[in-house]
Amino acid sequence: MDFNVKKLASDAGVFFTRAVQYTEEKLGQAEKTELDAHLENLIARADCTKNWTEKIFRQTEVLLQPNPSKNLGARIEEFFYEKLDRKIPSRTTNAELLGQYMQDAAKEFGPGTPYGSTLITVGEFQKRLGGAEREFLHTSAINFLTPLRNFLEGDWKTISKERRLLENRRLDLDVCKARLKKAKSAEAKAAAAPDFQETRPRNYVLSASASALWSEEVDKAEHELRVAQTEFDRQAEVTRLLLEGISSTHVNHLRCLHEFVEAQAAYYIQCHKHMQDLQKELSRFPNAFAVNASTSGVSTGPSPLSTATLPGASSPSRPPNPSNALESSTLKIEEVKPPATGTRKAKVLYDYDAADTSELSLLSDELITVYTVPGMDPDWLIGERGNQKGKVPVTYLELLS
Repeated sequence: MDFNVKKLASDAGVFFTRAVQYTEEKLGQAEKTELDAHLENLIARADCTKNWTEKIFRQTEVLLQPNPSKNLGARIEEFFYEKLDRKIPSRTTNAELLGQYMQDAAKEFGPGTPYGSTLITVGEFQKRLGGAEREFLHTSAINFLTPLRNFLEGDWKTISKERRLLENRRLDLDVCKARLKKAKSAEAKAAAAPDFQETRPRNYVLSASASALWSEEVDKAEHELRVAQTEFDRQAEVTRLLLEGISSTHVNHLRCLHEFVEAQAAYYIQCHKHMQDLQKELSRFPNAFAVNASTSGVSTGPSPLSTATLPGASSPSRPPNPSNALESSTLKIEEVKPPATGTRKAKVLYDYDAADTSELSLLSDELITVYTVPGMDPDWLIGERGNQKGKVPVTYLELLS
């Protein structure tokens, strides 16, 4: 018990002397031992590495999991799995969940209907996108996030601990320097020759005793200074070796960055392929909208709506069918592709009934996309409405943009 009390008192004394030295340095009342320039540069480089690694790590987490506050329960569960060194179970991604909802909705609407069958197809591809996303998240977490986390929670904590110890050794060294300086100053005063006429013989004895005491104090301070200097140099060397390891950390993080980019590129390539396959699947049902329109009372034959006109105006006569290279006998509407530029929006002025499958029926006041192709009759345009496409007469349209 006595030993513990003495150790506690000794530690408290050391802490107090360090605090006094630190305060006097801040106030400019004490000298401070400066580290060598190489070590200072290593410390600055390490601090820069830590700060930017932390920012990159946090922002990568945000990228991979955009709304962590909404998944707080999942984050807590992942934390406990990591602490228990157990594998984190895979979770359903948002895209997979959306795909499942679409397929469940298709069962309710009827898988045989155009909408239901399309929901099934889109839902399947959404699940594929979700699977690609889950694989990307897993790969990124292992190859990129884990090395960054290991540096912040492992290597950097060790470096910080040794830097704090180095700072304590420096404070102890400066305390010893200040103590030796004071002891030498007092010894010099005590060793000064007294005035024989004004000083009594008794004071000679006291002066000699004080000089001897201060000489012993100087020897003790010099010994403590040598010990403190040795410990400081040893700790500075340990810290320097750890800080020089930052270069290896950069090399490791560079390799991890390349792996992250490769995983990201593979993920986007997969997503692009899935979306292209989905578009091909959907293009197999070009008349889906027409089927829905016919079931809701809109037909390609004559109807009351087809004869409706704007108030005070009459619908123009049907323009003659083109007789050039794009006449209806040779035009394949499904093969016509819209140009990269030159498409415009148009408002339908009058109802129009298609004469054949190459034309597009129109309803007044609806908006469609129109464009022309080389060699086409100037009285006609190609019109698109959703998944429907066909020729439309110019006189039935008002071009907007």
